[in-house]
Amino acid sequence: MKQRKEVFRTCVITKEKLPKKDLLRIVRTPEGNIEVDLTGKLNGRGAYIKKDIEVLEKAKKGNALGKHLEVNIPDSVYEHIKEIIEEK
Repeated sequence: MKQRKEVFRTCVITKEKLPKKDLLRIVRTPEGNIEVDLTGKLNGRGAYIKKDIEVLEKAKKGNALGKHLEVNIPDSVYEHIKEIIEEK
């Protein structure tokens, strides 16, 4: 059986190259909504962030996700992301 190559993506906050499974994908859909993409297959502009509360706080403080996705991100989205990170 063929072994799959591990896929790496870059965290937009820390600029670290990490395996895709260690990152969360945040997507701005074509309609302009912000969603957490747990499947990695949603349409739209995506940004990856490390599954770490400190990285999330840094992203919120500097509005790095908002700048990357070219949209204002409400606090409710950050709270939802925090809940997902704490579950894992």
